[in-house]
Amino acid sequence: MALDTLKSALPDYAKDLKLNLGSVIGNSELPQQQLWGTVLACAIASRSPQVLTELEPEAKANLSPEAYTAAKSAAAIMAMNNVYYRTRHLLSDPEYGNLRAGLRMNVIGNPGVDKTDFELWSLAVSAINGCGMCLDSHEQVLRKAGVDRETVQEAFKIAAVLQAVGATLDAEGVLAANG
Repeated sequence: MALDTLKSALPDYAKDLKLNLGSVIGNSELPQQQLWGTVLACAIASRSPQVLTELEPEAKANLSPEAYTAAKSAAAIMAMNNVYYRTRHLLSDPEYGNLRAGLRMNVIGNPGVDKTDFELWSLAVSAINGCGMCLDSHEQVLRKAGVDRETVQEAFKIAAVLQAVGATLDAEGVLAANG
């Protein structure tokens, strides 16, 4: 199983990450589509080749073709949106908020899966990419759709753990290569 491979690849000093990886994915109460779409989108957003390589096959096996594509679409569109909206928010000139974005974001309106699932995946990717505006926007949509805080938290816990696992494994790879 991919989780076991990732856990065994983590160094002893990252024992908490091993335990958290097992709990946030292995013991998640999210429905399979929400869980594995979140995992796939976050694995992509983590930018860690090892995390993506290990988790993508299991995500693909647990998702419909439409959900698999939508999870990848969430990672792709949020990679753009998180930079754009985070920058707009961080600039001290509020006039940028009045300018039209002029960027295509059609997939958000028609993701090919349940909109709530896509919003959850987008929120998780936004957590990794650190865009407060996007986090607030997606969280509000989810809450208005009746999604409870615990479900939202599950998504950003997955994001946090996968980001940490990716950073740790990538750092260990560099350190081993520089040995």
